[in-house]
Amino acid sequence: MTDFADNATWYLIQTKPRQEARAEEHLLRQQFECYRPVQPQAVTSKTRRIVDEALFPGYLFIRMDLSHSWYPIRSTRGVSRIVSFGNTPCPVPDALIEQIQQRVRVPVAAAMTPFVQGERVLVKTGNSDLQAIFLSNDGEERAVILLNLMQREQRVTLPRSSLMREVAHAC
Repeated sequence: MTDFADNATWYLIQTKPRQEARAEEHLLRQQFECYRPVQPQAVTSKTRRIVDEALFPGYLFIRMDLSHSWYPIRSTRGVSRIVSFGNTPCPVPDALIEQIQQRVRVPVAAAMTPFVQGERVLVKTGNSDLQAIFLSNDGEERAVILLNLMQREQRVTLPRSSLMREVAHAC
């Protein structure tokens, strides 16, 4: 809640499957400060609509004072648990939240702009992203990329939805 803004710290909440937005909505109604990082993703279909994709599916951040009662959070719809080590909720550094916020600040228009031949792209994989070069579209839903695999450049065809722009960020 906002009463403890000076002593507030970020914590991680695990949500029930596919209920991040629901948990966030109910926590916000209770006046908690929440952060659910999402990135706009272009959906390659005839409508070319933009949808928000959770950066950390199944999780969201909440900012509050550790001395505040955790009971309302635990009983909130969509919330599964507070991520803890032992019985103590694990704080998330403010600097980490700021870095995440900077990384997701990608203009929506950039997500809708078609890839250009020779453009550097990232291939979204499970835990990391692979760098590649966009070569061409292959129909409405697929793209051809140039990927460096085992010291050899390979042409690979994959769904366009698995590609995203390589975003330059200040280090």
